Amino acid sequence: MDTELKFMKAIENLESRLVNIRAGRANPSMLNGIMANYYGVPTPVQSLANITVPEARSLMVKPFDKSALKEIERAINEANIGITPVNNGEVIILTVPELTEDKRRDYVKQAKNICEEARVALRNIRQDANNDIKNQELPEDEEKLALEEIQDLINTYNKKIDEIFKEKEAELMRV
Repeated sequence: MDTELKFMKAIENLESRLVNIRAGRANPSMLNGIMANYYGVPTPVQSLANITVPEARSLMVKPFDKSALKEIERAINEANIGITPVNNGEVIILTVPELTEDKRRDYVKQAKNICEEARVALRNIRQDANNDIKNQELPEDEEKLALEEIQDLINTYNKKIDEIFKEKEAELMRV
């Protein structure tokens, strides 16, 4: 069903957006979208370096080509992710600061807003699907059945959003 595929894509989008909200733990995905200049070409940091998590609150970025070290460091600084990179000449070390209670609450609010946007997306998809069904001139009982089916789907996906939010909230509030 086309509608269910759209619902699944909305959930995937939600999950990918929530990954970018950090929880005081180091995660290589924190560097997603950061581009470094490599011989004049903007290149994702993941393509230029091996990113590992040696400890829960630190990331180690080891470039494949040492000449890219300065550019990677500059790109991380300019990305303004709230972490200052430390370059020791071999690798870049990023230490994720401990989150304050207020910052954690702000991140939970941010996650809640992203989840609400996902719910709005689901409602828009449902509205489009309902309009398509009504335009097909189906017999009344078939139309009613199809509309109920879509409502059941959206209820299922709304529960999924609630579960995802609860997980993210627990992750963010964990000290």
